[in-house]
Amino acid sequence: MGTFSVTVGVGNLDGGELAPVSAVVDTGAAHSMLPASPLTRLQVQVLEPGYWTLADGHRVEPDYGMARFSIDNRVWPCPVLFGPEGEYRLGRTTLEIFNLTVDPSGEKLVPKILRARPI
Repeated sequence: MGTFSVTVGVGNLDGGELAPVSAVVDTGAAHSMLPASPLTRLQVQVLEPGYWTLADGHRVEPDYGMARFSIDNRVWPCPVLFGPEGEYRLGRTTLEIFNLTVDPSGEKLVPKILRARPI
């Protein structure tokens, strides 16, 4: 599957501005990651320091916080990592919160079909 980008809105939990950003959909990433500078400008609060091991075994230490994300006129709080400049990634947790999945052939996000089993 190739990569593609989507435009999402991002802001702090207290309301106010949602800044549009273009992020690569990264189903291999647990959490979304955006550069620390726009998150700081938007007053997204750091909740704790992060310690993460990447798929290649490399250890990184981006800060961890919660931000408001907006996708298709829906808004939800989502975990976010304060990454380096140029890192705009939309991870699985954000996709799950918005109940979205990837349409690889159309290179777009689509609503996930939920199925329930009878009790």
